[in-house]
Amino acid sequence: MLPITQNRLLSFLTSEKEILIADWNENIIVSEDDPYKQKINKNAEEMYAIILSVFTKTNEELDEHLQKIAFTVGEERVRSDINIGDFVFNVNSGRSVIYKHLHKLNMEWEELQGTIDRINYCFDTFLYYAVSYYNEQKNKIIEEKNQFIDSTHKDRLTLLGQMTSSFIHEFRNPLTSIQGFIQLLKSDHPEMKYLDIISSELEQLNFRISQFLLLSKKELIGKEKSLFSLNKMIDEVLNFLYPSILDTNVRIVKNVSDDMELFGYADEIRQVLINIIFNAIDVLSQYRDDPKIEIKGFFVNDTHIKLEIANNGPVIPDNLLKTIFEPFVTTKTLGTGLGLFVCREIIEKHKGILACSSEPEKTSFIILLPLTPIEI
Repeated sequence: MLPITQNRLLSFLTSEKEILIADWNENIIVSEDDPYKQKINKNAEEMYAIILSVFTKTNEELDEHLQKIAFTVGEERVRSDINIGDFVFNVNSGRSVIYKHLHKLNMEWEELQGTIDRINYCFDTFLYYAVSYYNEQKNKIIEEKNQFIDSTHKDRLTLLGQMTSSFIHEFRNPLTSIQGFIQLLKSDHPEMKYLDIISSELEQLNFRISQFLLLSKKELIGKEKSLFSLNKMIDEVLNFLYPSILDTNVRIVKNVSDDMELFGYADEIRQVLINIIFNAIDVLSQYRDDPKIEIKGFFVNDTHIKLEIANNGPVIPDNLLKTIFEPFVTTKTLGTGLGLFVCREIIEKHKGILACSSEPEKTSFIILLPLTPIEI
């Protein structure tokens, strides 16, 4: 750009400063709730001062000044918690105002192109620094909030585990005594009615108590890992749930190889199978006249066992499917929402994966567990 043209533009922008800034301020969007609304005019003046320096400073020098004011304004936008779109609009309004007033110079556009490019560079660079800083700080705030929520959530679960461990152990003692006396009554009075029903209900109560106990790490004390047959364990679970299976007329289709063995805490894996199969029975009892549960087990790459427990119950909605393994999520009126959460905790502790897929006519729970003995 010729020195004469440059001097003429600089003189024009300097003499028109107050008019341009006033015009700029008339176009900006200012929220009444913005704690920095009084600084917006000052920020516009600082930005305008940088525009005036485009004739004498290099890009590196401009960047230093633009970054400084951009970070300051970006921090104000973060603290004000006002729509960042308003800020972008306000900045571009200043650009438009300058271009609108340049026609007063009666200069050819080709003569102004160099200046316009430099002005665009200032506005674009300023927006880039300010919005980038704003997004970075907002992401930090979101991350800190998420960490706080996760920490609070874990603290609540830890407290729950401690409370349930203490409370349920005390609750289990009289329950064990009741079960013992039921067996004595059966022996002394085999003709007495309803003892089988009472015994079955106590077993179900004990099953529910076990779900809470599995939330506590104390329950691991005294347990030992072992090698066990998955097929035999599934048969044991089906026998345990046989009264419910018979009552709801559920058809069981099982295809699991006899040579499938796992290494881990057998009681916990049994609990997972009971939870998933019992849930399927409970759903099917309310939904279908031809209920069916399919249990398939097969090897994957000679390194893992994949177990699929599927039922022909109703499809699980997508929104529920995303949270189905979270604690206290349940669709049952009297459900605790801990069953599937406990299942996932157990499977992950065994270095495995528990997943669920659901479509019309088929909902499947897939368990993937390693074959190699592992330290848990």
